[in-house]
Amino acid sequence: MILDNSIVITGLPHIEAELGRSAGSVQNAYLLTFGGLLLGARAGDILGRRRTFVLELVIFTLASVMVGAAPTGDWLIAARAVQGIGFAVLAPSTLALLMATFPEGSERVHATAAYGAVAGIGASVGLVAGGLLADLVSWRAGFMINLPIGVIMLVAGYKLLLEATRTPGRFDLPGALLATIGPALLVYGLVAAEESGWSATATPGPLGLGVVSLGLLAAVERSASEPVLPLSLFADRERVGAYLARGLFIGAMMCFFLFTSQYLQDERGFSALAAGCAYFPMTVVNSSSPWPCHAFSADSADRRCW
Repeated sequence: MILDNSIVITGLPHIEAELGRSAGSVQNAYLLTFGGLLLGARAGDILGRRRTFVLELVIFTLASVMVGAAPTGDWLIAARAVQGIGFAVLAPSTLALLMATFPEGSERVHATAAYGAVAGIGASVGLVAGGLLADLVSWRAGFMINLPIGVIMLVAGYKLLLEATRTPGRFDLPGALLATIGPALLVYGLVAAEESGWSATATPGPLGLGVVSLGLLAAVERSASEPVLPLSLFADRERVGAYLARGLFIGAMMCFFLFTSQYLQDERGFSALAAGCAYFPMTVVNSSSPWPCHAFSADSADRRCW
């Protein structure tokens, strides 16, 4: 999934030239659905994590094929939005399955470290692979590659993953809707500000409604018997600090990738392949292996890996 998101970055100038859609519109269609529906992963606890994982994997894979085969810009944007829906539930379901599969201790630590390393490698390698495919084949190949990967994951998922015990309870529908609408409105408002300016008519309305929706979310979750977003999570200062650090890291990283790719290709005249190769030093850094943790005992490995 992260590979896919990185591949599109170096291929955006080719997409814009062929289908006439700006980099912002292509990415925003994806980010609106992904950011808004992320908390929908609560469905995995109720419906079954493996079942949810398989369903969203099918959605993400088919949407990737739709993007790769897009005949028009509107088709592309709609397919990217469907991709965002699949990614929104697939990403947290994957991590939840990992936590349920590996027992607590050194085994889970090593699995989590490998998960993080693969994510970092995928983000960096995708930038190079995206440029390579866009220049030598087509930007469409970067999305079509998800089809064989998705099929392999489906087969492996059915064979290797055990269905975790479902968590009985109710789905917090008001909380889920507000958690979806609030971030989506905020993102839409920020997009409108970027495209039309802060004083434009379309900017303050969505931003204001987004803030109100998040305020209502807090009120609903405070009284919900089974909240989709327990407010007690934010009572832990270390957890809040981790949330903020993660948000800043991902935000800075993706902005850097997107801006630098556009700058190198549009302003400096780099090819997509050359722009992707320019990220190679970062690829080396992100490819740092977690496996030296095996040299320590279980307790010390836990501390060193984390």
